[in-house]
Amino acid sequence: MVLSLGKWFWWHEYWFPPGFTWEDMKESGSISYPKPRDLLNIIPYALLLVGVRYLFQRFIALPLGRKLGVRDKVRLNAPPSPVLETFYATHSKKPKEGHLISLSKQCDLPTRKVERWFRYRRNQDKPSLTTKFCEASWSSLCYLISFCTGLVVLYDPLQHSVYWYYMMELSFALSLTFTMAFDVKRKDFKEQMVHHTTTIILISFSYCANYLRIGSLVMLLHVSSTFLLELTKLLHYLNWRHARDLLFLTFSFVFFVTRLIVFPCRVLYTSFYSSMEQYQPFFGYYFMNALLMVLQLLHVFWAKLIIHMIYKFINGTMKNDARSDTEESDESEEEQEQNKKEKNGTMHFGNVTKNCSQSNVAQQSPSH
Repeated sequence: MVLSLGKWFWWHEYWFPPGFTWEDMKESGSISYPKPRDLLNIIPYALLLVGVRYLFQRFIALPLGRKLGVRDKVRLNAPPSPVLETFYATHSKKPKEGHLISLSKQCDLPTRKVERWFRYRRNQDKPSLTTKFCEASWSSLCYLISFCTGLVVLYDPLQHSVYWYYMMELSFALSLTFTMAFDVKRKDFKEQMVHHTTTIILISFSYCANYLRIGSLVMLLHVSSTFLLELTKLLHYLNWRHARDLLFLTFSFVFFVTRLIVFPCRVLYTSFYSSMEQYQPFFGYYFMNALLMVLQLLHVFWAKLIIHMIYKFINGTMKNDARSDTEESDESEEEQEQNKKEKNGTMHFGNVTKNCSQSNVAQQSPSH
């Protein structure tokens, strides 16, 4: 059965235009072609990158950030509370008014204090500034190397250099997929997952089917703006506002040119129309173009976010970090509470755990 599935999966009519088979991809003399089995190498490469990333962030990015003045904000921790913690973990991180009233009765606390507990608890889960700086440092380095490598490969597309370019891109994309669950959560997490998955499949398909030229161009177009985005994040975390704003505008310009002009006018046009001047439509043609269209839709989605940020930037209302993969605001709620605390006196939470533990329904959480 496995052999039958393998034979069906690698059926040449899926991968090549009519008249071409896998026999045409065999090496002959000085000519060599990509081999699908090469893609198995990306798994150990990706795992190696995960390890290198940990070492880089721990021993290089973290000390560098501290030396440049990156400091984490002091956050007020929510006191232990079994009832509230259970509700937070199993029901909702932002309970509605009805749930707040029910929880306040269980804990014998004012609704205002229960609501404040959830604010503190949500802030505990937010990634620290140091964490975001280290993550952006790693991404900036990888995307910068990828961008420079892409320029070299397109200028002198030798088979050996293209192989390593593909392995590097696929390994990095796969390593990001491995670590996304542990990285800083962003508002477009789902879109990022779709993007990484589409990218991995598209690059893998272009490698197996020997569409190396268009595959390399797609990778270069994407990374040309992405590495600017990661550098913008770094400047934002360092609070270098003028440099950040200038680089953000540069990133926006490069993004619009590469992903909304060059990508559809060159890549999509070539893939949809120019390729049909030499070949007849086949499964791989529809499959690859469908993936390219998914990327283009994501480009439009992120372009809308960037335009919104530019509008706020022009009007002087942009307070958060300006980037396409917008994170939740790090204008922490605990700072507001701390200011109130300094004005109105110390707020006592010591009785939260005591009251909750004494309640006869302390181990039950309200149902929806």
